[in-house]
Amino acid sequence: MKYLHTMVRVTDVEESMRFYRDALGLEEVSRKESERGRFTLIYLAAPGDTDAQVELTFNWDPEVYTGGRNFGHLAYEVEDIYAACARLEAHGAAVLRPPRDGHMAFVRSPDGISIELLQAGAALPAAEPWASRANVGTW
Repeated sequence: MKYLHTMVRVTDVEESMRFYRDALGLEEVSRKESERGRFTLIYLAAPGDTDAQVELTFNWDPEVYTGGRNFGHLAYEVEDIYAACARLEAHGAAVLRPPRDGHMAFVRSPDGISIELLQAGAALPAAEPWASRANVGTW
């Protein structure tokens, strides 16, 4: 058995790509459009790690999606959690659980998917502006 991917539904391909690709830093691995099925599938992975992919599914006919805490979150290890959070904020994403401890942060995608960021290796020393920030919303 081999893990392949996790699928999340998205409502706006361009907005989702700005978040997952531009802000989060994932790379597009492949894309499939089905005229007959009326959907687009976009597979993304962390640079150099195509074994763990996230599949963005865009259904061409509008649907309203509701989420629940039963899904949980996607998690990515990052080389510098402070730089990753700064990049996300520069792209308009809110850091909902700041990396006050230099180890963990949470953001949400435009469609409300919770994303956990974990510092690779040991936690970084506490640093501003992150150390004094409070949580925002739910993550």
